[in-house]
Amino acid sequence: MGEWERINNALKEKALRHMPELGVRETAVPGLSISHRLAHDVLENSLYRPCIGVMLQGRKKSIIGMEEYVYGEGQCLVVGVDVPSSFYVVDGTEEAPFLCLALEVDSFRLTRLAAEVPPVQTSSAGACLRGVSVDRVEVPVLDAFSRLMDLLDKPEHISLFAPIIIKEIYYRMLLGPQGEFLRSFHTMGSQSTQIAQAVTWLRDNFRAPLQVEELARRVNMATSTFHRHFKEVTSLSPLQFHKRLRLFEAQRLMLAERVDAASAGLAVGYESPTQFNREYKRLFGEPPHRNITRLKNASSGRA
Repeated sequence: MGEWERINNALKEKALRHMPELGVRETAVPGLSISHRLAHDVLENSLYRPCIGVMLQGRKKSIIGMEEYVYGEGQCLVVGVDVPSSFYVVDGTEEAPFLCLALEVDSFRLTRLAAEVPPVQTSSAGACLRGVSVDRVEVPVLDAFSRLMDLLDKPEHISLFAPIIIKEIYYRMLLGPQGEFLRSFHTMGSQSTQIAQAVTWLRDNFRAPLQVEELARRVNMATSTFHRHFKEVTSLSPLQFHKRLRLFEAQRLMLAERVDAASAGLAVGYESPTQFNREYKRLFGEPPHRNITRLKNASSGRA
């Protein structure tokens, strides 16, 4: 058995021990979460935050923006910018469930470290436009995640050692095949960083009407340049991105908080219920009430 397989097998055991039930859970290590899922063909919608995700077992399919990604055991998913995503698990059984560790990226710490670490030329140089990167996970990164998971058995050590190990993960990622991708979103003044700033502003202000020209000025870009680079990074136009943020949140309100469609539309910024229903159906393929009923039925069937 090789070193990578040995570490990965140990990580599977740790993940299942700390997360025996299905679902996603934040751990005691700040920013680290465990995902334990079974295969299911019902799409779930969420906003992917900047993170480093290590796939331990199974496969997952994500539709991020207008792009489709399939990734699984042995691969690392890096999300450079907040982006709406629809996903489902392709491979995951009771005997071999889908297992994943995700570490939320601290943008300030990573930007500071990227300025200290010399860039390394990699074969992934041409893949830096999109806001998502999938590549192999290297042994040193896997080993660092394993040591981070070990801290869950010694919670009194987390505050001291977790920041050190997380910094090591950032460092090794910057030197690895996805280093240039990560650096592009964590270099002051780069166009990718400017788009990331715009996306963060949209995430925090999606209920407000969108003024693309004003948003472009906010990140010091010409409107045409901003529009082009925004679509390169997210694969969506600013208007499409804005709508998805609103509609994903409306769907979450109706599913998780049992808010009715009219109230959900108002809560996310729509003034017209007719417009909300029309745009909801255009994105999800059916009106709000029918969509939420189907998703609830599918969820209860899964349980």
